[in-house]
Amino acid sequence: MTFVVAENCIKCKYTDCVEVCPVDCFYEGPNFLVIHPDECIDCALCEPECPANAIYSEDELPADQAAFVEINAELAEVWPNITEQKDPLSDADDWDGVEGKADKLER
Repeated sequence: MTFVVAENCIKCKYTDCVEVCPVDCFYEGPNFLVIHPDECIDCALCEPECPANAIYSEDELPADQAAFVEINAELAEVWPNITEQKDPLSDADDWDGVEGKADKLER
């Protein structure tokens, strides 16, 4: 099983999770992070580090977030790897918790 970055990461992109990942399986887009499902070792270290509560174990992913399994797999193949924590987006706190922002995902 793998972990999945879900909708609430969009337009927040906190990178606290990246810092604790022992296998560097995070990939960075313009306003979102993804986890490469073939690289994730299911260690669960990232999930509690996410200030936006946007990371889920695949088997605990809410049903309305199921599309993010495929989104993570697809974008991890094209986005660059990120291995160090960076500052979140400047308006991340304003977007944290906003529902229905899947259409804001910049690919």
